[in-house]
Amino acid sequence: MPLAHPVRSAVPFLAGVLLLTATGCGTVTTPAPDRPAGGAGKAKTGYSVVLDDNCGRPVRVERAPERAVALDQGAAEIMLSLGLADRMVGTGTWTDPVLKGLEKENAKVPRLADRYPSFEKVLDAEPDFAAASFTYTLGKGGVATRERFEELGVPTYLSPTDCVGKDNSGDGDGVRVRPLTMETVYGEIRDLARIFAVPERGEKLVAELRARVTKAASGGDFEDATVLYWFANAEAPYMAGCCGAPGIVSRELGAKNVFDDTKEEWPQINWETVADRDRDPDVLVIGDLTRRSQSAESAAKKIEFLESDPVTRSMTAVRNKRYVLLSGQALNPTIRTVEAVEKVAAALRSYGLAQ
Repeated sequence: MPLAHPVRSAVPFLAGVLLLTATGCGTVTTPAPDRPAGGAGKAKTGYSVVLDDNCGRPVRVERAPERAVALDQGAAEIMLSLGLADRMVGTGTWTDPVLKGLEKENAKVPRLADRYPSFEKVLDAEPDFAAASFTYTLGKGGVATRERFEELGVPTYLSPTDCVGKDNSGDGDGVRVRPLTMETVYGEIRDLARIFAVPERGEKLVAELRARVTKAASGGDFEDATVLYWFANAEAPYMAGCCGAPGIVSRELGAKNVFDDTKEEWPQINWETVADRDRDPDVLVIGDLTRRSQSAESAAKKIEFLESDPVTRSMTAVRNKRYVLLSGQALNPTIRTVEAVEKVAAALRSYGLAQ
């Protein structure tokens, strides 16, 4: 299963701005040009961003944030990639070490908790903006609801990757009504870049990620390769359904996810079903997690289980030791999904599964 003091008053809304169509959900007002990230008090005035519909709620940011909190690792890594470390006052809910290349920037930002920080801990940081990657984080049982933040004048942003084309009303990790695409991830990057008044940085990051996906997927035909994505838990494993982040990987490469007949995000499926001759995958993509909330979190523990269990050790991928190790974040719909495309493509080539 993939995840999961008074604040400073908001600046009065500045009227008379031009509404532009957003690439994400809703409309965006961004009259201010890109600018270097600065310390407190350097936000551009005469500025506001309005999202008409961000996962079912309107968002209005009346000043480029200077004290932002990222409540999930995915949101944190986007902000850090946009060069916003000096405008962040806290992060939470980490499953993996920070994305390579962002270590120095990440070290500048306080970590409020490795898992979900308490609402009080977040408020102690006096945030002026909060972003999350998962609906649960900004819901009951997570950090706090969006309503609680907004009652205190703190705008919230929820990643559209966890709501657009997705039904989160039931148990589990939700059901995809339609397949997720990288365009939704790119939309999140653009939304956050505009909220922080650095739209040019957002476009640059999107262009870099798009080019990496294109390069990884080119020069190979993987349509005969079958893949299984295992996130966590040995006894009742969470396997990827058709249409979340692993679905992006499969569709970009043309490979087949052996559980592409379920729209559940991460259904729990028994090993007998996985090992069935009609499912038996060529390659196992496994989550190499550093958290400790489920059994068999690390790749080493997963492989140890696979090669010792009487059911799983007979699987084609296990017998041939065809494993692809990915971070939890690469298996979630984040900027690291690009890393997943690259690593799975490279592995399929190395295993001789590219036509």
